[in-house]
Amino acid sequence: MTQAALHTLYLVTASFLDAATLSNLETAHSKSAETLLTAVEQISREGLAPFFLPDIFAVERTMEKVASKTVVQPGPTESIIVNPSLELCVLSTSGCVDVIHGLDAKTCPVPGQEMVLVWKKSGTQKAAVAVAKPEDLAAIKIVTDGVDPTSAETEANVAPGLVDILLRRALHKGILLSPASLIRRRCQDFSGSLCIPEEHLSAEVFTLQWHITQDCDLFCRHCYDRSARANMGVDKALDVIDDFHSFCRDRHVRGQISFSGGNPLLYPGFLEVYEQAARKGFAVAILGNPTTREMLDSIVKIARPEYFQVSLEGLPEHNDSIRGHGHFQRVMNFLEILRAVEIQGQVMLTLTRDNMNQVLPLAEILEGKVWGLAFNRLSPVGRGAALALPDPAEFQDFAARYCESASRLKVLSFKDNMLNAHLAAAGKPLFGGCTGFGCGAAFNFMALLPDGEVHACRKFPSLIGNIAAASLGEIYDGQAAVRYRTRSEACRECSIVATCGGCPAVVSGLGLDIATDRDPFCPGPILLPQSPATPAS
Repeated sequence: MTQAALHTLYLVTASFLDAATLSNLETAHSKSAETLLTAVEQISREGLAPFFLPDIFAVERTMEKVASKTVVQPGPTESIIVNPSLELCVLSTSGCVDVIHGLDAKTCPVPGQEMVLVWKKSGTQKAAVAVAKPEDLAAIKIVTDGVDPTSAETEANVAPGLVDILLRRALHKGILLSPASLIRRRCQDFSGSLCIPEEHLSAEVFTLQWHITQDCDLFCRHCYDRSARANMGVDKALDVIDDFHSFCRDRHVRGQISFSGGNPLLYPGFLEVYEQAARKGFAVAILGNPTTREMLDSIVKIARPEYFQVSLEGLPEHNDSIRGHGHFQRVMNFLEILRAVEIQGQVMLTLTRDNMNQVLPLAEILEGKVWGLAFNRLSPVGRGAALALPDPAEFQDFAARYCESASRLKVLSFKDNMLNAHLAAAGKPLFGGCTGFGCGAAFNFMALLPDGEVHACRKFPSLIGNIAAASLGEIYDGQAAVRYRTRSEACRECSIVATCGGCPAVVSGLGLDIATDRDPFCPGPILLPQSPATPAS
């Protein structure tokens, strides 16, 4: 083993050796890593190297071994597996990982047993190293032994959902590997001439937007559905959570439940249902109206939501004409409460002809007060049919000003797919579109209504099933859902179809056919040279 090889493979080990000792190791112990380990142990006993150096070398040697392995994800019909590259090092000293990472040059390892995990993440070349936490070892054991999560929770007498949380964390680290997501676009959704990047084909997260009640303390002029729908009972709601858990498990995706309404906080059993969703390991979010500090404290005690979204429709006078007198100030006061309890606040605006020119002035007011301000164009259905969409030509000018202002106003968020049309035409980087995949209706997103109806999107009538007659999985796989998640024929040749697709709610609301017609706000198919990417499959 040459000096160059020693420094290349075991750099941290070599850094603790003086020139003479290093030279002796390279001369006398060049045949194998095993003989070098013996030599390092010997010089450590003789006081020529720190007592912890054999452990440092053992970890570096394992890193070399792991880095040479090939990591293959399990197939779509398989279950979660332990990363085949994973190695466990049992050390006689603790603190070696910090030394290897170079986190604290002043900290020296101390005697005491410590277990260290070394593994290679899928798609990377280098090995990862971390001290093995009890939750890591528990997740590994559960998968290795093939233990059912529910049974494990019962046997250990822990809260429901804890095992799922442990498994999800281990998957995020790469210690465990999950089969590839089965939430994937079909090749026939796109023109054969397009090469769609892999990240736009397969979704890792699926969102259930759960309109858990129609009850609402507002009576907004643009509301798309004020129909009377009975709430499902709490027991049935808890069954929905179990059903969604099975849906995400079977399709190898992480789940998010976004509670909406109406005002979801008015559902009689909201906290109980919210708690069960959090215990099952779902990310949770709330789309509602301002509430009290006490209610937020109760929510945070269960689980901090990913965000809490409220709505504003422009500057104070216009907003209050839509949502009721005093609403604007109540929202501004509520945003302060959200910051106080460290919940990420988001503001959504429904874009109409009358408020389009108020969006940027509103952003000036909200800058620094909320995480993001986004808009969706009006869905002209329900009460919203009495309001007017912007003129498409004027919208193009607005989109340009919105995109330009976003570099200055950090509060401006990108959601409406038509912003991608502007960005692409201007040769600027695109964002993921409405749900990260352009329109995600019935693809990585479904809307569940209080009475059990499931829609592709809540913004327009798009019924795809009812949980009283079928599971969420059966509904998702049904032909109605397939039709809604298939892009319009008018979009097939467009180069940004994977992150756009227009807004079917706008198309449908204007009396057009979502299967064949283009979003009227689209400037036309954007035909750009295709960069090398994965063919749609």
